Amino acid sequence: MREGFFAALPLMLGFALDALVGDPHFLPHPVRLMGKMITGLEKPLRRLMPARAAGAALTAIMLLTWTLAPAAALVVFYKANLWLGMAAESVMCCYMLAARCLRDESMKVCQGLEKGDVEEARRAVSMIVGRDTDCLGRDGITRAAVETVAENTSDGVTAPLFWMAVGGAPLGFFYKAANTMDSMIGYKNERYIDFGKAAARLDDILNLIPSRLTALTMIFSAKIAGLDRKNAFRIWRRDRLKHDSPNSAQTEAVMAGALGVELAGDARYFGVTHKKPVIGDGLRPIEAGDIRRANRLMYVTSVLTLIAAVIFRALIAGVMS
Repeated sequence: MREGFFAALPLMLGFALDALVGDPHFLPHPVRLMGKMITGLEKPLRRLMPARAAGAALTAIMLLTWTLAPAAALVVFYKANLWLGMAAESVMCCYMLAARCLRDESMKVCQGLEKGDVEEARRAVSMIVGRDTDCLGRDGITRAAVETVAENTSDGVTAPLFWMAVGGAPLGFFYKAANTMDSMIGYKNERYIDFGKAAARLDDILNLIPSRLTALTMIFSAKIAGLDRKNAFRIWRRDRLKHDSPNSAQTEAVMAGALGVELAGDARYFGVTHKKPVIGDGLRPIEAGDIRRANRLMYVTSVLTLIAAVIFRALIAGVMS
């Protein structure tokens, strides 16, 4: 029992740290370092081997580096002192979570829209989405922000919690390295269709279970968040596979149903329009306040997932001790 509590404590403290301080821009962040490492390795690896092999090599290097380094650091800290080890792992867990950052950045979009400053909202949304934003009007900006909150409820919060519940902070870093690679090189364009294939496939595999668990938790959370649980379940059943990715539409479908709005549809990336199916029914027009509602659903879902993750982590530690 004691071992289970100590194993689960960094998850709780990491979540609390993220809620309190988020991601201060003046501090170094592992994800930004991952991004620099991906950028720095791409050119030399491409020169050494064909694109697909180079991408696979990059994926292997990233995973080994960002799993073994945190694991080794924790071994040192825990051997020195139990509380020092837990403090270090709590900070690592905090770094793997993005609930506060997701809320803060998406609310900048909401605030710009509510002030009537579409340009400010467009600048804010360009910081959190991968699509071209210069062509987006007010509804398009709002829709992009809501979709980002929906997708990153899983990618940025509940999926890291899932993997940290299984294997502590090192497995959280493993997941985050894969997810960061997918967000940077997982595009199906001429440059990355081969180079990013290994990273994209791995990210799909790692998110198969978390995205579905997150969708179900979001459905349960909808009523608590003051949204439409029945419609969330209906749209999820109907639209959860309306995406090239096997995972992305899971949470987007729930969010669309809970809010009663349409999400997804055609989007432009790097100047090329990609045809995508619409998710949800437009029971009403989307509005700036839906970004606030989306964040409320994200936080309720995150807290419920945290509770489940803490219990699971404690049980695993108890069995293994």
